[in-house]
Amino acid sequence: MRGLLAPVLHRLSASIPDCFRVEFADGSHYQNRDGEAAFTLRFRSAAAESAVVTFGHIGVIEGYFNRSIEVEGNLRLAIRAGIAAGLDNRPTLPVRLRNRWHEFRRSNRDPLQAKRNAEYHYALGTDFYRLWLDAPYMMYTCAYWQEGTTSLEQAQIAKMEHVCRKLLLQPGDHVVDIGCGWGGFLFYAQERHGITGIGVNTTGEQVAAMRREIVRRGLEGQIHAVEADFRTVQGQFDKVISIGVLEHAGRDQLREVIKAHADSLKPGGLGVLHFIGHVGRFETEFWVRKHIFPGGWIPSLAETIEAMEDCGLEVIDVENLRRHYAHTLDAWAERFDAHWPEIQQLDPQRFTEHFRRRWRVYLLSCAEMFRSPKAYTHLFQIVYSKGNISDASYPMSRRFLYREET
Repeated sequence: MRGLLAPVLHRLSASIPDCFRVEFADGSHYQNRDGEAAFTLRFRSAAAESAVVTFGHIGVIEGYFNRSIEVEGNLRLAIRAGIAAGLDNRPTLPVRLRNRWHEFRRSNRDPLQAKRNAEYHYALGTDFYRLWLDAPYMMYTCAYWQEGTTSLEQAQIAKMEHVCRKLLLQPGDHVVDIGCGWGGFLFYAQERHGITGIGVNTTGEQVAAMRREIVRRGLEGQIHAVEADFRTVQGQFDKVISIGVLEHAGRDQLREVIKAHADSLKPGGLGVLHFIGHVGRFETEFWVRKHIFPGGWIPSLAETIEAMEDCGLEVIDVENLRRHYAHTLDAWAERFDAHWPEIQQLDPQRFTEHFRRRWRVYLLSCAEMFRSPKAYTHLFQIVYSKGNISDASYPMSRRFLYREET
């Protein structure tokens, strides 16, 4: 079995300067160079070794989840080594088949299944997310780390203000936030820019929490929360915002969801589409789809823009915030680890060691993916309009985005 794993071990060794060690179930070991190992991969059974031969890096990840493989030492560095070696770029045939089967079973084509998929991740409880997201807005999307930013809270407020400026928000604007989470963006935009708005979300638990917050803030009549599939938004709005939702459209629903955004926008209106996208066309990572975001699919920037063109939208600006997401995930991972005892106390039957391992790998691996110089997964913000803008309707330069607060 060790011989079958040799090509993988050699790729890892060639990709990082660090010393690592692999201990096999039969007691033998491999170490790539002399020195103290930064991390050790320990196989607890021959079956775990066979799973890695069959499923590649998916076998390692799932073995770590079920404890048939242990990673001792620096888990982040182990993940970084796998990404640097390109192991995630080479899914084996069995992994590709599993990904196809997952798509067949969990496709977002059916709105009811899309709701189940969203609830698998987002209905884990507001108390769970409150322990490690920013307070008070609970923005579960990429923050904006301007120079001098020292906290997640600052970075998330900066992100929301950055989006508000891109939308040219004015008092009285009627805004729809498609996939609004707990409503943080709408609350901020109402406080700072005097808008009215509707948040649309398919996860009932988040909608209920948002409605409670609306009442607590005394915003009845100004902000509303609607439980609905984001493909069925009713009405047209001055501004449309979608932050971290397009990734949940599904493999074959991209154009359908883009059309829903376009249909929700008044002629002459502005929108911002904030989403994770590939540079190039790639399969979405199977283990993330299976264990973290069932039904999720990462589209390419090119096919997203093509869908926007088909739906009559003018692309005004595209900004890549890939590096910002690495810092955001670092902050989430640090807070998740720090608050794990409290998380576990919320529901010991749900928040198990298996759950902790899955979520630590999710947060750390996504951070390293966005940080990697070889990454093809990025974070884009696209500003668009319904109908062409004019000199009078939108600034001629980006200077307005970076003016000092008064």
